[in-house]
Amino acid sequence: PQQLAREGIAVNADGVMRSAADLLALPGIDLRRLAAIWPELGGIAPEVAEQLEIDARYRGYLSRQEADIRTHRADAGLVLPGDLDYAGITALSIEMRQKLAATRPATLAQASRIPGITPAALAILLRHARRAA
Repeated sequence: PQQLAREGIAVNADGVMRSAADLLALPGIDLRRLAAIWPELGGIAPEVAEQLEIDARYRGYLSRQEADIRTHRADAGLVLPGDLDYAGITALSIEMRQKLAATRPATLAQASRIPGITPAALAILLRHARRAA
């Protein structure tokens, strides 16, 4: 931490060890700045350094996106009750209720493939189906 502070790299003094990849994710930090602390990083080829910096910066976004994908896949498999009263889901537009009632999808994934069903309608349907379960 003291060496990082001397180089003008601000990190929380929370006792958590941070890797070079963790530090690269911070705004304004690149391998050139980290090489002042760890000289061996200065020998990395420029194109490799650039890719490492990009990977570090986007790692958090990719982790969240992967979690969203896992959640979406789990939600897509949600079985919708066969007797679900779509007309009673007043948060849905009349058009959405009619399309769902006419098709009677077995899962949320099937509902998502109905032409004209919006992501907002799927979110409402998901919320309703979870409450009904």
